[in-house]
Amino acid sequence: MRIALAQINPTVGDFAGNSSRIRQRAEEARARGADLVVFTELCLCGYPPRDLVEKPNFLEHNRGALEELARSLPPLPTIVGFVGRAQAETGKSALNCAALLAEGTVRFEQAKMLLPTYDVFDEARTFAPAASQRLFGFCGSQLALTICEDIWNDKSFWKRQLYPRDPVEELMGQGSNLLINISASPFSEGRRRLRLEMVQALAQRHRVPVVLVNQVGGNDSLIFDGSSVAVDATGRLAVQAASFAEDLVLFDTATGQGDIHPQPGEGVEEIYEALVLGTHDYVHKCGFQQVIVGMSGGIDSSVVAGLAVAALGRENVLGVAMPGPYSSPESLRDARQLAENLGIRFLTLPISDLFAAYGTALAEPFRSRPEDVTEENLQARIRGNLLMALSNKFGALVLSTGNKSELAVGYCTLYGDLAGGLAVISDVPKMMVYELGRYLNRQHPLIPEPCFTKAPSAELRPNQTDQDTLPPYDLLDNILKAYIEQGETPDSIAVRLQVSPRLVRQLTHRVDRAEYKRHQAPPGLKVTSKAFGLGRRFPIAHKYSEPPTN
Repeated sequence: MRIALAQINPTVGDFAGNSSRIRQRAEEARARGADLVVFTELCLCGYPPRDLVEKPNFLEHNRGALEELARSLPPLPTIVGFVGRAQAETGKSALNCAALLAEGTVRFEQAKMLLPTYDVFDEARTFAPAASQRLFGFCGSQLALTICEDIWNDKSFWKRQLYPRDPVEELMGQGSNLLINISASPFSEGRRRLRLEMVQALAQRHRVPVVLVNQVGGNDSLIFDGSSVAVDATGRLAVQAASFAEDLVLFDTATGQGDIHPQPGEGVEEIYEALVLGTHDYVHKCGFQQVIVGMSGGIDSSVVAGLAVAALGRENVLGVAMPGPYSSPESLRDARQLAENLGIRFLTLPISDLFAAYGTALAEPFRSRPEDVTEENLQARIRGNLLMALSNKFGALVLSTGNKSELAVGYCTLYGDLAGGLAVISDVPKMMVYELGRYLNRQHPLIPEPCFTKAPSAELRPNQTDQDTLPPYDLLDNILKAYIEQGETPDSIAVRLQVSPRLVRQLTHRVDRAEYKRHQAPPGLKVTSKAFGLGRRFPIAHKYSEPPTN
């Protein structure tokens, strides 16, 4: 048979819009001669719906949309993901389901068995698991229909199994000769390759073709890359859909042939594509058209502005420079040059007079106390106030410009540079920010060269640089990756990187103590294996620290 893999970009709760997308792609699949079209996990309601599934009306709306979709589809059997109603007394009212729609009705339903609760996932909070799974016959094949996590428990591929049951193994034991998986598997660096290797291992182990159809698009902090694949029974890649874009590709199970579309490279190229998609979808799905970027003349704000233009178009980006008493003329020059290179609107709002007014207002309570970080933070908060005023007046979303390295150690100001509606690069380490800048300049020199070469500085006091209080960013990023993403202890990091244990402990202590700031930061786009936010849940008020090993 000819199977169409249809990866679409759904919006959570937009039943009408998602249904329309499904119908359009089903029509395309029929026109291209498909016998079956397969969509993604929970594509009818959008993934992740989170606690929306606890609303009875949401479940009713979902079921009604499913039945209406079945009636309105072209005459082509179609597999879609939807939220079903749980029947068993589990305390959960919903099921994460897949349905086969054909001849105007729902012909087959299968619920998800394995419900992940690690990293960004919390499906066991809202969904009941399937008690069992069964095959269904179609075009002479016995199809095993699984949903995302159901294929992520292969004991031959993973060193450690997370669940006592393996749905794929059970379905193969029933005599399946084709495995289909509908997914909403979020992007992180290297995830596309891992997902493909896992699918290939399943095909080789069970000697059956495997089809995986993955969601594409951004929903809140999560970015879904699509990258749907099909492999033959030997594990050979037969079909590859686009990454970071909607796509429809065909797989011929008889010949093992299909469409293979180009892919972005790993590392900076895939992270760039993910951030552009995530920014575009967050802004538009939240109801905005335009964004505002505070432009300091540094590399972070330059990269955010470049990403915003790529995601939304230059006509929808406003750059704002806010020079203060310690800002260098060169920084303002670089910000203005960047705006010209990008072709965006540009405002200059000096803050020195406002800063002086704050000083006058606070002169009495601050009398006899020397200037310190308080005055530095005042400058950042003045800038945050100006950006939010522009946001309110123009109905535009402010993009905050802090990177992961700064956010990790709390090198940021609440209600200042943390102000905004989306933190575009909050999961991008500083050294990767530089790589993204070079990538943005790959065809034309958009970001001025001094942004890459001058010492990073917040310019909140005379001759200030980031390295006054932080180690060099290449070393800092290595330490933070080991601690945050890889879960290493401070002492093991110090030994492996051959650096001072005292330095590592100071930095990890700063990470632990900055949790209160991150809880008040805008949502960020996840691109690494462990981002701040949903996937990293530590208490704000605690006194635990890793004990020394000796």
